[in-house]
Amino acid sequence: MEKENNEVRIGIIGLGGMGGNHARSIADGKVPRMRLTAVADTRQSRLEWAKEELPAEVARFTDGKELIESGTCDAVFIATPHYQHPEFVIYALQHGLHAISEKPAGVYTKQVREMNEVAKKSNRVFAIMFNQRTNCVYRKLYEMMHSGELGALKRVNWIITDWYRTQSYYDAAGWKATWDGEGGGVLLNQCPHQLDLLQWLCGLPVKVRAFCHEAKWHDIEVEDDVTAYMEFSNGATGVFVTTTGDAPGTNRLELTFEMGKIVCEHDRLIYDRLKVNEREFCKNEQNGFAKPEMERIEVETDGGNEQHVGVLKAFVGRILDGTPLVAEGEEGINALMLSNAMYLSSWLDQTIELPVDEELFLQELNKRRRRSNAKADTGIVFDTTGTY
Repeated sequence: MEKENNEVRIGIIGLGGMGGNHARSIADGKVPRMRLTAVADTRQSRLEWAKEELPAEVARFTDGKELIESGTCDAVFIATPHYQHPEFVIYALQHGLHAISEKPAGVYTKQVREMNEVAKKSNRVFAIMFNQRTNCVYRKLYEMMHSGELGALKRVNWIITDWYRTQSYYDAAGWKATWDGEGGGVLLNQCPHQLDLLQWLCGLPVKVRAFCHEAKWHDIEVEDDVTAYMEFSNGATGVFVTTTGDAPGTNRLELTFEMGKIVCEHDRLIYDRLKVNEREFCKNEQNGFAKPEMERIEVETDGGNEQHVGVLKAFVGRILDGTPLVAEGEEGINALMLSNAMYLSSWLDQTIELPVDEELFLQELNKRRRRSNAKADTGIVFDTTGTY
C-alpha cells in the first residue's frame, strides 16, 4: 500500500473493544493525516468484523508481528491484552516503526523499563494513550499547580468509585480479571488514567500502604476494591479509593495547598482561594480559633477535551512536524509503578517505598499467575516469556 505525502499509515494490533473503536475512528477520518492501512487479531471473528466494517484496502493479519514486518505501516497502535503491550512496542520500534500503546504500559515495571530502554535507543516516536490528559479540567489544574500560584501541596484525596461492573462483565471472557490473563483488576484495568493523572499532577509518592481486596464484590481472581495511603517527598499525604462494586459511585479529586483547596468533580474546578498563605497565617495569627479568609472561584477552562482523537492527532504531529505528544510513551512506567507498589503493599501487608523492588514484585505476581485460572477463550495468546 503506497504512502501518500504528509500522512502516517497506521496499523492496529488487537481489535477488541478499544482497538475496534480506534480502527473505526481512524477509518472515518477523525484523525487528520492518519490513514488506517492494516489490522491484526488472532480471532477470526474480529478479522471478519474488520472485513465488513473497515475499508476494503485495509490489510488483515492474524499475527501482530507479521503486520509489523509487512511494510504496510509507518506506525502501529497496540491494543492487545496488557502483558503484550511492551512486547509489541519493542518489536515495532526495533523494526523501524513508530508506536503508540493503549494503557497500561504493561503489567510489571521490569518489562516496561526494558521497553523504555529500547525506545530511548530508537529514533522513532513512542506514545501512550493517556487521553484523560486532554481533559480541560486536568490540563488547567496541571497549569495551576506547576505555576506555583497554589503553593506547596499538602493533601490529595481521590475517590474514583464510579467504575461499577456487573458479574456478566467479568464472565464475558475467560482472561478477564485473572492474574495470568489481565494481570490485575480495577487498578490495572479501570484506573491507569487516574493513577497517571495523580502522578502527572502531584509526582510519585515515596511511600505507599495499600489494601487491595480480591473478589470482594465479584466472583473473580483479582482486586475489585482498593484503599491506598500515600506519602510524598515534601510531607504531603494522600488517599486513593477505587472499586467496581459501588453504585452510583463517585469521581471526586480534592487537593489542599498552602493557598487553598481545589475540588475537581462533575467536570468543574472549584477553588477555595485563601487571602494569605496558610503557613504564614498559622504562624502569625494571634487568635487561636481564627481561619484565613477565602473566596470561592469556579476556575475557567478552555473547554477542550479531545480524548483519544487528541492523543492520536498529537502522535501524528510529533511524527510529521516534531510537535509535542500528549504523553511520552516512557511516562507510562510511572502510573504502573504506583499500581505495582499498591499491589505489593497489599500482598506483603506492609508499607512499600518507591521505586518498587521490581524483582520482588515479579516474584509475587508470578505466584498468582501460576495459580490463575485464566482461559484464552478469545483466541488471545498470553505472553509468559521469562516470567516463570
